[in-house]
Amino acid sequence: MEELEKAVEVLRTVDRITVYTGAGISTESGIPDFRSPGGIWSRMQPIYFQDFMASEEMRRESWRRKIASDGTFAAAQPNRGHRAIAELHRRGLCSSVITQNVDGLHQASGVPGDRVIELHGNATYAACLDCERRFELDAILAAFKADDTLPVCDHCGGIVKTATISFGQSMPLEPMRRSEQETLACDLFLATGSSLVVYPAAGFPALAKQAGAKLVILNREPTDLDGIADLVIHADIGPTLGEAVGID
Repeated sequence: MEELEKAVEVLRTVDRITVYTGAGISTESGIPDFRSPGGIWSRMQPIYFQDFMASEEMRRESWRRKIASDGTFAAAQPNRGHRAIAELHRRGLCSSVITQNVDGLHQASGVPGDRVIELHGNATYAACLDCERRFELDAILAAFKADDTLPVCDHCGGIVKTATISFGQSMPLEPMRRSEQETLACDLFLATGSSLVVYPAAGFPALAKQAGAKLVILNREPTDLDGIADLVIHADIGPTLGEAVGID
């Protein structure tokens, strides 16, 4: 299609790409979009950070939900879209991936962890909210399944939570700073799989455009920023990126 040919041409003319991904790229790996109709947040209220901190029962409910969703995350594999982005990095074109996703699929596809900026954290491990010590999930989930034992940091005694950003929890300052830095440094900002409505993160595409970068938006549905983009493609993400980059 004409838009795909334009995308290929854009990729030939740039030197530094910042990729921004939302839930749409991971739904093609079988991970549900929590915000969409039928998603988990349309069936149950999210647990706000303040409630998680204040109530042991809310913390237990949070871990129950984690167990219920863990099978989906564990079974998910990077799809063609993830692999195409990893190939752009391998070619030296993609300097970083800014992602709203918490599934770790960009790292699993081959993008180095230090080049993935996770705005909403990561659901594949847990961390102490006080000292930030990392904890793997297997032991935590096994103990909770046995008798609802809530995890406590064995280093400082702090509350342990999945390493994601909950509703009501402050956005992490360092990932936001790095995202702004990468946005201003690129000559192509590729926004894919995001409705671009969750701020402040959704402001990065417009910031890139204002700084002189080309803006390409690839999403199955229209976004509010389509009007300022240099190229908009409404199509499935994996097949489109795979074709544009030239990988299976």
